[in-house]
Amino acid sequence: MVKTISSLQNPFIKQLVQLKEKSKLRKQTGLFIIEGKREVSLAIKGNYTLETLYYYADLFSASEAAALEAYGIDIIEISKPVYEKVAHRETTEGVIAVAKAKDLSLENLKLSSENPLILVAESPEKPGNIGALLRTADAANIDAVIIVNPLTDFYNPNIIRSSVGGVFTVPLATGSTKEVIAYLKRNNISIYSAILQESVPYDTIDFRTPSALVIGTESTGLTEEWRNDSTAKIRIPMEGKLDSMNLSVAAGILIFEAKRQRKHI
Repeated sequence: MVKTISSLQNPFIKQLVQLKEKSKLRKQTGLFIIEGKREVSLAIKGNYTLETLYYYADLFSASEAAALEAYGIDIIEISKPVYEKVAHRETTEGVIAVAKAKDLSLENLKLSSENPLILVAESPEKPGNIGALLRTADAANIDAVIIVNPLTDFYNPNIIRSSVGGVFTVPLATGSTKEVIAYLKRNNISIYSAILQESVPYDTIDFRTPSALVIGTESTGLTEEWRNDSTAKIRIPMEGKLDSMNLSVAAGILIFEAKRQRKHI
């Protein structure tokens, strides 16, 4: 029989709320929450281990929940008050799962292509920006996204939400600036850093060989180490009065130029 929980004081429910709100607990336990049918499905396809699935029967049917038992997931039905308490947003379709985080260290990053195209973002500040970067990376089907010196964990509910599950579809890794530069050099991947000073227009670069497109924050750009270790410094010419561009827009321009060029390999 399917277990049911109707009390807001249940310890499992209290843990769900804490996993939603506290990055420290997510790191300590190695667990995080996923909301929504699509996100749960993408996590399973991305080989994430789901421990428990909570569902509200008025929005997510018992038969849908039962179908997920084949993946070894513990299925629990919850009441409407419990669902409203633990849901991060209103449109999660009545399903919330607890999943195990993956080790996103660089040594675990497996590149399937011998000619990889990688997006590197140094210290992106907002979960929404990270989510948008992951959606762009998924749209272009690039080989990996590396977040340098991350300021938030990948399993923040806001990142999962804003990426529309892209956090599960794109190979991910994190590391320090020094570690990432060493990784790229060790794997003979050219480093193209988006820097305004002493740079060339991005569309004058040949991206058809193993390439990392490196972008910094909207406020301060990249740190000095990237200036010194780049294969080339590139810029997106700006014709207006402003000298900054949204992070995900800049990433999209660079990524799809590289993809355009690679069509002719």
